[in-house]
Amino acid sequence: MDTASTATADGEGSRSPRWLDDEEQRTWLAYVHASTLLEDFLDRQLQRDAGMPHVYYGLLVQLSAAPRKRLRMTELAKSSKITRSRLSHAVARLEKSGWVRREDCATDKRGQFAILTDEGFEVLRQTAPGHVLAVRQALFDRLSPEQQKWGGGGR
Repeated sequence: MDTASTATADGEGSRSPRWLDDEEQRTWLAYVHASTLLEDFLDRQLQRDAGMPHVYYGLLVQLSAAPRKRLRMTELAKSSKITRSRLSHAVARLEKSGWVRREDCATDKRGQFAILTDEGFEVLRQTAPGHVLAVRQALFDRLSPEQQKWGGGGR
């Protein structure tokens, strides 16, 4: 691969990409593998303890932190980094469980709010201790205090 290409930060003016060298490739693949393992571990814990995937738990957390425990669906999709279609499916599943309800927006006929129900808040309250324990076991207990600092103390 041509590692001496003239690639710029935005890729313009380049005829070929600036390929990763062997060490960069190993680092990248290790990151991808570790992030996949972490997400799988958290998903398994939440499925076991609450019958929901990690992404659904994240939606409940966001709603619990929002004013009046409600967010517009478009804002929830944006802050969750998921498509509106995927969010709509997730909220439908959460509604079926009784943890979230939808409400039409009074000022915008096309808009809807996702609202955390009392039952959903209770599920979140009961699930949070186990989830925090899983996060600590999978991530923080494996890092030194220096590594836990933002940026890992590097550059």
